[in-house]
Amino acid sequence: MSLNLPTAAPASRAFLGVSRSASGRFWRERLDARGAQATLAIVQRHGVPEILARVLAGRGVGIAEVEAWLDPTVKRLLPDPDTLTDMPPCVARLADAVTRGEQVAVFGDYDVDGATSTALLVEVLRAGGLDPAFHIPDRIFEGYGPNIPAIEVLAARGATLLVTVDCGTMSFEPFARARELGLDVVVIDHHQAGETLPEVSALVNPNRADDLSGLGHLCAVGLVFVVAVGLLRELRQRGWWNAERPAPDLLASLDLVALGTVADVVPLLGLNRAYVTKGLLQLRKRERPGLTALMDAARLTGPPKAWHLGFLLGPRINAGGRIGNATLGTRLLLARDPIEAQAIAAELDRLNTERQQVERAIVAEAEAEAEAALGLAGVGAVVLSSGQGWHPGVVGLVAARLKEKFGRPAFAIAFTGETGAGSARSIPGVDVGRAVRGAVERGILAKGGGHAMAAGLTVARGRLGELRSYLEEVLAQTVETARAVDETMIDGALSAAGATPELVELIERAGPFGAGNPQPVFAFPAHRVVYAEPGSAGQIRVRLRSSDGATISGVVFRAVDTPLGAALLDARGQLMHVAGTLDLDSWQGRTQVSLRIVDACSPEIA
Repeated sequence: MSLNLPTAAPASRAFLGVSRSASGRFWRERLDARGAQATLAIVQRHGVPEILARVLAGRGVGIAEVEAWLDPTVKRLLPDPDTLTDMPPCVARLADAVTRGEQVAVFGDYDVDGATSTALLVEVLRAGGLDPAFHIPDRIFEGYGPNIPAIEVLAARGATLLVTVDCGTMSFEPFARARELGLDVVVIDHHQAGETLPEVSALVNPNRADDLSGLGHLCAVGLVFVVAVGLLRELRQRGWWNAERPAPDLLASLDLVALGTVADVVPLLGLNRAYVTKGLLQLRKRERPGLTALMDAARLTGPPKAWHLGFLLGPRINAGGRIGNATLGTRLLLARDPIEAQAIAAELDRLNTERQQVERAIVAEAEAEAEAALGLAGVGAVVLSSGQGWHPGVVGLVAARLKEKFGRPAFAIAFTGETGAGSARSIPGVDVGRAVRGAVERGILAKGGGHAMAAGLTVARGRLGELRSYLEEVLAQTVETARAVDETMIDGALSAAGATPELVELIERAGPFGAGNPQPVFAFPAHRVVYAEPGSAGQIRVRLRSSDGATISGVVFRAVDTPLGAALLDARGQLMHVAGTLDLDSWQGRTQVSLRIVDACSPEIA
C-alpha cells in the first residue's frame, strides 16, 4: 500500500501548499498537533491501523470512545424514554388507546422523515391490535402540518386520538379545533419550538425549552422509535403482550429509522450513528418488501450504504410528496405484498425522474435571477429567487442547488397568484430557522419555521422586498463569518496504488458518514489527468495516473459550467492535486475503488 500521511502542519500552512483551489478553497489538514498525538495514542491503545486512527482522531473520537464508536449499539446508546419531557403522558395515552381499542389517526409530514415516522408508529400500533388511519397532507393544497379540514375529516371517521409526527409543535388553531371535536392530541416532533406551546395531551419534542434530554439531534423517526420503546414497556407492564399477541421486534424497524435519519440530514453522532449502523444491516436483509422494491427500482447494487439512503432511496420517497400522491411513500413502507410494493416503487421511480426534469428547468431560471441580483461582485448575504408558476414541490431542492452554487443561505419561492410558498437551505453556522421565525413575528411572513439548516415559509408577493431586506439585515454578519471559513479539510494523502478496496473497507469502520461525521477526504498529489470528459447530468468522468503508473477513476458531480469542472477538463494530460472521497463500486462481480472528486488544484498554482 502506497500511503503518505504527513505530520500535522501548523494551522497557517496549506496542505500541499494549496491556499486557493479551483473551487476557491484553502486546503487544511484536518488533524492539528493535538490530533496527531491522539492518533498515536489510539494506535498504541487499540492497535488499529494508523489511517483509521487518523480518521477517528480527526472526528474528535476520544481514546476511551474508540471501541464504542467502531461498534455503536442502540441498546447502549438509547436513553430511558422518560428523560424526554411529556413522555410519560404520551405513552400512557397511546397505551390507553391500544387497550381500549380506540380509533387512532396518525398525521405525518410529506417528506422522508414524515413517511418513515408515520410508518413506524402505524406498525407499532398495528402490533398492539389497532388499525390506525394515517394522513399525509398534500404539499400544494394543504401545506405543512396539521390543518383544520383534515382534522375534521379524521374526526368524522371516528378518530378519538390524533398523533402528529414530524409536525405539530406550533399548530395552535388546528389543535383547538381538534379539542372542539373531542379529539385528544399527542405530538411527536423535533422542530424548533416557541416559548408557548399548544394545549395537547402530550408534546414530546427534545427541542422544546423545558426538555433536558439532550436528544435534540434526533429526527422525528428517531424520536418515534424512543416513544415506541416507552410504549412497549408501558403495555408490557399492563400485561398486554402474550403468546397470541407478541410485542413487535423494534430492531427490525431500524431500516425505517436509518432511512429517515440520513434523509433528514441530522448529525450522525451518538444514537443516530447506532440507528444508521444497525439500520443498514437490517436493510441488507431485504425483509421489508417496500424498501426491497425501492432498492431494485433505484438499481442499487451491492450492500446499501448511508449515502444510498440520502441520494437514491430518499429522493424517490420524497418524489411522491413533491409532485405526486403524498401518501405513496408511507404506503410503500407499510406494504407487505411484494407485487403491490413493486408497483408503488415503480411509480415513485417515475415521479422522481419527472421531478428531476421539473427541478432542472426551475434551477436554471433561479440561478439566472440570483446571478443578476448578486452582480459581478457577488454582493449579498443571501440568495432569494422566486418565480410565478414554479412547482412548490421542488423549491427545497432548488434552494439547495442555489446554496451549493453561491455558497450562501438560499431561499426559493414559488408564487401562485399573490401568495408564495418557499423553502430555505443554509450553510453551516447560519440559522435560517431562527431568521424565518423572526420574520413571522415581525409580520413579514404569513407563516414559517424549521431548523437551523432548513426552513419553510409562506409570503405575500407585496412583502417580498421587505423579506429580502430583513434577511440581509439579520444574517449579514453570520453569513460573512461563515463564508470566511471556506476550506477543504484533508484527512491525508494517498497515491492511486494505495487506494485499495481493503483500505476503503478499513476506513468505513469509522462510518457511517454523513452530517456531523464527514466522510474522509484524501488528496492525491501530482497525479496526471489522463482522461476527463463530461457525462450525463452535469458529471465529469476523470481518470488519474500516479508516477508509478497506477490509475484510479473518479467522478465529480454537477461540475459542468463550474470552476472545478473547467479546471479538470483543461488539465487533460497535466499534473493536478486532486481531493475526494473514496467508495467501492461493484460491477459484474468485480469491486473497484472510485474517487468522488470534491476539489482540485494545479501544482504550479499551489
